[in-house]
Amino acid sequence: MAERWILQFCHCHYGPFLDVARQYAALFKGSPYKVLTVYLTGEPSDAANQNSASDEVIFLNYRSQEVSGLKLAAIRALKKIAASRDFSLVIAHRFKPIYIACLATKLPVIGVHHAFGDYKRAPRRWFANAFRKRLSLLGVSDAVRGDIRKQLPDWPADRIETLHNRLDVDAARAAVVSREAARQALGLPTEALVVGNVGRLHADKDQATLIAGFAKALPNLPTGTLLAIVGSGPLEAALRRQIADSGIGDRVRLLGQVPNVRGLFSAFDLFVLSSDHEPFGMVLLEAMAANVPVIATACGGAPEVVAHTEMLFPLRDAAGLAKQLIAFCCRDVDARRASCTDAAQRLESAFSDEAARQRFFTLPMVQQALSRPEATP
Repeated sequence: MAERWILQFCHCHYGPFLDVARQYAALFKGSPYKVLTVYLTGEPSDAANQNSASDEVIFLNYRSQEVSGLKLAAIRALKKIAASRDFSLVIAHRFKPIYIACLATKLPVIGVHHAFGDYKRAPRRWFANAFRKRLSLLGVSDAVRGDIRKQLPDWPADRIETLHNRLDVDAARAAVVSREAARQALGLPTEALVVGNVGRLHADKDQATLIAGFAKALPNLPTGTLLAIVGSGPLEAALRRQIADSGIGDRVRLLGQVPNVRGLFSAFDLFVLSSDHEPFGMVLLEAMAANVPVIATACGGAPEVVAHTEMLFPLRDAAGLAKQLIAFCCRDVDARRASCTDAAQRLESAFSDEAARQRFFTLPMVQQALSRPEATP
């Protein structure tokens, strides 16, 4: 029997998108399929090759300006790859790879969307409708899925579905260092209660509300409580001014960019995601893998991860966040640990590779694409 293949087509392997490639290749672990992952942009990388969880990796190595406009060279390159073996379907991440995959192949295409607003523009809606017979769409959260359905209202619901982001839970937990080692690496005191945040210092991440909420809560928090923010970005100077103006400079640490920060979440007693309509919120899963409780804004994909409404606060509501911080930080240690246990169970049942694999193969769009009898995983 000829080998059967899945063609995964990614825009790049930088930032979070290398793990995205791993997530989707891991769906086919233990199945009859091999996975070829193709990166449209980005130089060849040993790390990307090793960490893509794929049977083969190809780097097309285009520069961004080379894949603007009609993208004819990229279409020809992918067409040649698609003809090289027996592919059953294409999984393409983000709109540009979806566009190229539809034009370069005659295969079923599952387009994965990682952000809001991908079909606000009329030309993109026209394109999706032109290929709707063999194009299906996945959002990384129900919130993203709902956004797509709103922009493509005539599509059947089962052609626009959700497959949540997820973790290799065992690997994520194995990467977490001890609380003491994490605090030493971040320069944080051993005994302080630490509220943590990790993300770009950007308006989308809204650390301004986090700082404002922390300042409001601080008089009612345990003595010595700190706010530690890991990340860099264009708002660093503005956030430093806000911290100084709030008079909490001795209680807030802006730690800058930290390598391999996923393994250091154990330094935090509480993780807060203050983002403005985060499409999903992978950092929440990383915190959960480190047994750190989480609080998040009640918008975007975050409520799907943080199942308990008492751990959510309204977007840009510093007063609401302050109440949440006080309520959590003044709990006893046993109550905090109970919330960690619940989060750990949820991580396994809803956001692990195995949970995603079980859901993926029940989706009608996948069953239709893998319809030959020998294709059943």
